[in-house]
Amino acid sequence: MLPGGTHHAPPFEACPRFTADLQHLTPAQRQRFRRVVLDAFVPDLRTGRPFRPGLRVKGVRCAPGVYELTWAPDGRATWRYGRMVVAGEQHIVWRRIGTHDIFTGP
Repeated sequence: MLPGGTHHAPPFEACPRFTADLQHLTPAQRQRFRRVVLDAFVPDLRTGRPFRPGLRVKGVRCAPGVYELTWAPDGRATWRYGRMVVAGEQHIVWRRIGTHDIFTGP
């Protein structure tokens, strides 16, 4: 899902729904999501400081412990912190990805 390349992403897992959602994105949307995650989300996650305002990371009101990441004008992904599996690295569990419509389901 996330490219290897020269960037090292922290450990993550994807819920089955995220994997299914990802297949409905266009190649350009998938590429944009990867770029935002690797160039902004991961670096911000590693600092331990708040995420940059442009990512618009915020909690999902109806799902405590779940966060929303804005990766495009109408591109959203939901995620939560998972149990650490690599010492010193946050573990991310990706839950949903798509347009704002992802908030209509679980």
